[in-house]
Amino acid sequence: MAELTHLDDEGRARMVDVGAKAETDRAAVAEAHVTMSPAARRAVFGGALPKGDALAVARIAAIQGAKQTPNLVPLCHPIGIDAISADVEPTEAGARVVVTVAVTAKTGIEMEAMTGAAIGAVALYDMIKAIDRGAVIGPVQLLSKRGGKSGDWAR
Repeated sequence: MAELTHLDDEGRARMVDVGAKAETDRAAVAEAHVTMSPAARRAVFGGALPKGDALAVARIAAIQGAKQTPNLVPLCHPIGIDAISADVEPTEAGARVVVTVAVTAKTGIEMEAMTGAAIGAVALYDMIKAIDRGAVIGPVQLLSKRGGKSGDWAR
């Protein structure tokens, strides 16, 4: 099992010291699925929701979520994000929020991608809850990451 870097020698939580690490180009892609009723799916992708443009709201929320990650995830380093893209795609069961985040930094950007996808999905749920309170969010998962000491990884 790999060493848990967010724990010190006594098992206490800590923020990892990245001071000596070199800055490298890094990117991460994550997704969050929202399973919803066919009526909600039609309304989302047909632009027929009473609350407005759910796709725009979910994209903006995903970007905001990625930017706020260090405020939400206690041991996450605040880093200057270079780029974020967010999209909402239709799936058979509902929708898929996909977030890509890029940075040149000393630490990874996976948490920002995953947080962005999760917050985009929550915002999408908020937009459809009047039509489908039974919508389900999940899975939220990392699809790929590039750069850093551990190299590239893909699901």
